[in-house]
Amino acid sequence: MSNRIGFVFKMGQAATVQSSTAVKLRRKLKAVERNAHGLWQILKAVASTDHPLLAHLIPIRRCNLACTYCNEFDDFSKPVATDLMLRRVDKLAELGTSVVTISGGEPLLHPELDAIIARMRQRRVVSGLITNGYLLTPDRIQRLNRAGLEWLQISIDNVNPDEVSKKSLKVLDRKLQNLAEHAEFHVNINSVVGGGVSNPQDALAIGRRALELGFSSTVGIIHDDSGQLQPLADDERRVYHEMKQLEKRSFTRVNAFQDNIALGRPNQWRCRAGARYLYICEDGLVHYCSQQRGYPAIPLEKYTVSDLRREFYTEKSCAPHCTVSCVHQVSILDAWRAPQRPAPVSEPAGGLVQIE
Repeated sequence: MSNRIGFVFKMGQAATVQSSTAVKLRRKLKAVERNAHGLWQILKAVASTDHPLLAHLIPIRRCNLACTYCNEFDDFSKPVATDLMLRRVDKLAELGTSVVTISGGEPLLHPELDAIIARMRQRRVVSGLITNGYLLTPDRIQRLNRAGLEWLQISIDNVNPDEVSKKSLKVLDRKLQNLAEHAEFHVNINSVVGGGVSNPQDALAIGRRALELGFSSTVGIIHDDSGQLQPLADDERRVYHEMKQLEKRSFTRVNAFQDNIALGRPNQWRCRAGARYLYICEDGLVHYCSQQRGYPAIPLEKYTVSDLRREFYTEKSCAPHCTVSCVHQVSILDAWRAPQRPAPVSEPAGGLVQIE
């Protein structure tokens, strides 16, 4: 009997190793495909400015958490109807959008998220997802694999949960292990400093754990609960610079602008929000970003190349103290061209934060 049990145990070990090897192989093959797709999108971006590089698309405003610094969630909203979400993906594809990232709220609360991701893949749009990670079971990760997700990001705020944030390494580490074992898409773990995070050293522990599991790691400077910049204290700046040394090479590492933010200094740059970057809220309106909802607030289905061109050349007065990394990153490709002009005076359609 003992020999039979030993045989079964060894067979189970062999099957686990074989399964793990298959996942790693598929992950490598998909990485090659993803990199080729990304390179093509960069070449397309250099050749023409008449299409968005990145769009954040919101399928649900509701979140299962309530981080005190966050102004992008509620606890009651229903999911956006799936047919509307699919039409929005189609419209973004028609505009030539390179990357669409599903965000929220917590996007995994949308019951048809897989269909939305699959539609992006069908339309040859790079598919991304930003999640708090709480709902990532092995089965859910496998479903994301089958849908064709290309990259996923989780932002982890601390090692142990506190009154500011429950997005902690202690709670999420099992979810990270699930991703390391099952995910065939790229995973980036973003740790943060600033914005009320009580222990800046936590960012280092989170970054090291991410690298240990085979993920890429980045650091962000978090805004306060009104979406504004708060300069880092001395200990926070030390951790920030240590974290930058840990980061693996990726597009999300294009973050030199944060050096000035860490010191509370403005950045002089050309924000291309509304053109190269679009934020589409749950109501289907195009906004500059999550922190400037209300500008220009045009329905996505009515957004045209003329709108893209107008916003490409429009100077945003909020840009010098902006902390929104994704907008900085996509704007870098066009930093060398097309000087901007001040925006015409107009009233916002209803904004979260007034441009200053």
